[in-house]
Amino acid sequence: MRWQIGSRLLSGAVAVPFVNGTRLLAKHGMTGATGNIYCGLHEFEDMGLVLHALRPKDIFVDAGANIGSYTILAAGACEALAIAIEPVPSTFVNLIDNIRLNNLQALVTAKNIALGASQGHLRFTTALDTVNHVLSAREERSSDAISVPVDTIDSILDGQNPAVIKIDVEGYETEVINGAKKTLQAETLLAVLMEITGSENRYGFDESELHSDMVSRGFIPCAYDPMTRVLTQLDIRKAKSGNTLYVRDTSALSERVKTAPQRVINGTLL
Repeated sequence: MRWQIGSRLLSGAVAVPFVNGTRLLAKHGMTGATGNIYCGLHEFEDMGLVLHALRPKDIFVDAGANIGSYTILAAGACEALAIAIEPVPSTFVNLIDNIRLNNLQALVTAKNIALGASQGHLRFTTALDTVNHVLSAREERSSDAISVPVDTIDSILDGQNPAVIKIDVEGYETEVINGAKKTLQAETLLAVLMEITGSENRYGFDESELHSDMVSRGFIPCAYDPMTRVLTQLDIRKAKSGNTLYVRDTSALSERVKTAPQRVINGTLL
């Protein structure tokens, strides 16, 4: 109630408390930020996994960073080195503002580009907040479309080995994975958090094939309970949130999350 009333009275963004003393800039209708006001962590299982899996100086890739919720968790709460990729310029401005608000410039590399299987350009929507996406063939005449440069995860990392990758690119995950073949081979990669919700259909991709591809690379679909810090192997590809957690070495990740420091969320230890 306080947020609903206050956000309508104030004209600009408000810095709201987040995790471990970090803050997020939020304003009415900014879904990527306001979900954390209501829920503490708007994707509880997945954000909890990031908080417990990362350690200082680990590399975290935030593909589809939006306003930077995951990036602030990784760099601000865990002191990891985050690489945040956000293609839409207006959203990228909000990402940069959150990085600066938390004085994380030394820990975060932010890139205003898209990710894909190869370098080039893609056309994006710009007026859909957290669900901005690569235009499909039937959307090519969208009035809000912009052209965005594209690179691959392999090219951006240039041999660096991340500990955790989060991919939320509204159905374009298949192409992003195709541009990360070398990165996915690294034994130091603990987990990949990937949204698989059926949006792949707009591009003609098959989410079952994407899932099979990840399994063939040695990843195991899992669920994570941040309250008990228990990692559970799944026979299916989706967790409750719509994201799938793919784990390379369940024993190694289980040990990591159990020994992670406690994080403070709205006065509660996690």
